[in-house]
Amino acid sequence: MTTRNLHKRSLAVHAGTRRSQYGEMAEAMFMTQGFVYDTAEQAEARFQQVGEDEFIYARYGNPTNRMFEDRIAALEGTEDAFATTSGMAAVNGALMAVCQSGSHIVAARALFGSNLYLLDVMQRFGVEVTLVDGTDLAQWRAAVRPGTTAVFFESVSNPTLEVIDIAAVAEIAHEHGALVMVDNVFATPVFSRAVEQGADVVIYSTTKHIDGAGRALGGVICGARQFVREVAEPYLKHSGGAISPFNAWLMLTGLTTIDLRVRAMADSARSIAEALRGHDRLIRLIYPGLPDHPQRDLAMAQMGSGGTMIAMEVAGGKDAAFEMLNRLDLVLISNNLGDAKTIVTHPATTTHQRLSDEERATLGITPGLVRLSVGLEDPDDLIADLRQALG
Repeated sequence: MTTRNLHKRSLAVHAGTRRSQYGEMAEAMFMTQGFVYDTAEQAEARFQQVGEDEFIYARYGNPTNRMFEDRIAALEGTEDAFATTSGMAAVNGALMAVCQSGSHIVAARALFGSNLYLLDVMQRFGVEVTLVDGTDLAQWRAAVRPGTTAVFFESVSNPTLEVIDIAAVAEIAHEHGALVMVDNVFATPVFSRAVEQGADVVIYSTTKHIDGAGRALGGVICGARQFVREVAEPYLKHSGGAISPFNAWLMLTGLTTIDLRVRAMADSARSIAEALRGHDRLIRLIYPGLPDHPQRDLAMAQMGSGGTMIAMEVAGGKDAAFEMLNRLDLVLISNNLGDAKTIVTHPATTTHQRLSDEERATLGITPGLVRLSVGLEDPDDLIADLRQALG
């Protein structure tokens, strides 16, 4: 089947499909750690050059993994992809594969806590890291220089939902030959146009919207075939970052419904944001689809949607935020996101708890801030639950 001219929703169902001699309808799961060769000469040849649809060892590749990699690459608009054990394995693999002592990375300051931790670790090994306000293009221009290895940012930041101008940052980076690496989790493959906007490498935690049901960990690096297979894959296959076939199968099947799920979640998120806007218990409500969001126009141009995430600051600090969380009935307290179930998180005490008070304040992560990942429940039920929890 040719998938060249299909829309995203069709690609999410059909791209990358490989059928065995049995002609199965559902994508097959190949639970094997290794592969058998007809002759010793064939084994020797394969270790010298792996051909199309040839495999050596599950850490290097697997038919189920390849189906998922081909499908997400087609959906994202990249030449290739490599699936990893988790989203952080993908971030680690993409950055570590291009860096060595003396390399220079420029990154947005507003990042997920584990992303910030990884950058700290890389500095211990001699990588220079410069953090900037991701929304300030002047800071990117001042920080990126000849010899900069890569720029790294979340297209929509976790948890305060700053929207970074991918095209503008990519132009600055490419002027100096730097790779543009985008953690695109909040944008999702459904709303992503990161590649056409200048991203060289697009990274997802597939644990989130791609799985969509909170079942398993996974990650993926999408990019040019040369980067994926000649730069990222050697590091990942030797350091053990490859996804398991079972998890790859879950992600593969998750993609078949991602367009429907994410669009419904984003519609609900907008309804909730509009319903809670101006609530007297909220100091601020952040949603990229609302007119008062500082990068609302950019979000609409870049994604065409405000996304599935909302951040809100409850008046009264941590105690009031905890009271609100504890009063929720339908909405669940957890630190995941992108699930079919609506989830609320208190970043200051969970995902960003290792940061100092000053660092959290700089990022706008106040004691009263909560992050809401909107699921697939009826939005009216979610609005009712949130309103009663706010009191």
